[in-house]
Amino acid sequence: MAEPAIRKAITVLDMLSRDPETVRLAELRMKQIFDERSMLEGAREEGIKEGIKEGIKEGLYEAAKNLLAIGVDLPTIVKATGLTEEEISKIK
Repeated sequence: MAEPAIRKAITVLDMLSRDPETVRLAELRMKQIFDERSMLEGAREEGIKEGIKEGIKEGLYEAAKNLLAIGVDLPTIVKATGLTEEEISKIK
């Protein structure tokens, strides 16, 4: 508390915290910051889920491609990968 700059900052903060409009604006700003952070986190989680889903699908296509290469019949590949016959036909 010996530092003049710290004392001045505390005095200004004390004055601002007594003004209802300043407090209201500060609360609105904090709410906006929290809302933005929440939206970004939600978008990030959704992106991760979508990426995992796409990675799994790519893995299934790769498995189907390898099974086709070794001569496994179409119904067996459908059963093994869960892909449709149409999806597997596109790989051919």
